[in-house]
Amino acid sequence: MTYKLVIPARFASSRLPGKPLKQLQNQTMIEHVIDKALKSNAEEVLVATDDDRIKEVVLRKGVACEMTSMDHQNGTDRITEVALKKAWPSDTIVVNLQGDEPLMVPSLLDQVANMLELDSNAAIASLCLPLHDFDSLQNPNIVKVVFNKNNYAQYFSRAAIPYPRDNEKFTAYRHLGLYAYRVSTLKKLLTLNPTEHEQTEKLEQLRALDYGLNIKMAIANGVPGHGVDTPEDLARVERILNSM
Repeated sequence: MTYKLVIPARFASSRLPGKPLKQLQNQTMIEHVIDKALKSNAEEVLVATDDDRIKEVVLRKGVACEMTSMDHQNGTDRITEVALKKAWPSDTIVVNLQGDEPLMVPSLLDQVANMLELDSNAAIASLCLPLHDFDSLQNPNIVKVVFNKNNYAQYFSRAAIPYPRDNEKFTAYRHLGLYAYRVSTLKKLLTLNPTEHEQTEKLEQLRALDYGLNIKMAIANGVPGHGVDTPEDLARVERILNSM
């Protein structure tokens, strides 16, 4: 299995500006993410950013960095620009590791790439974890996924799906925002307009489903730590790292 790994990292985060350059222990967050990426089996690891300060840190780390547009709405658009610039073949597999996941489990990067390689009917691959807590099921900040018997996603939602109507014994799945794409899929997504479901839920993966693209799902073979969206998240991750 061979694949590329791209880490999109933008400076202007609304809830935590300059997020990739925030310090965690003795290095920046983007460096922690790079360390996780380099422990995978990816044949190439690079960062895609829109900020020279991030680029400087990445290059000092000894990893390639591509400057991308400041106008991208999400990480998928950013990694697509990289794939086009690099002229990667259409069947190349690209894993998107967000630049705010310093506690990612490296084996998950290989898992999601391998899933896509083994399923020619899948356009995208992603991961999830079982969810048994009713409060988490109802939490709109935790994205849930329902998939069919062939392990293809049927819907992603911030709502409680499936809803346990008769009792509190249920099995639901929390989606992990880790994706593997073929370059051909990235090119196709670039041509597709946003859909009503995507705009309502504010979940970009719903665009792929609405246009009939198969998203292969599997239960993750490890549990990644908390990502970073807010100052509180940053403090929590700092405590976790200090306890290791």
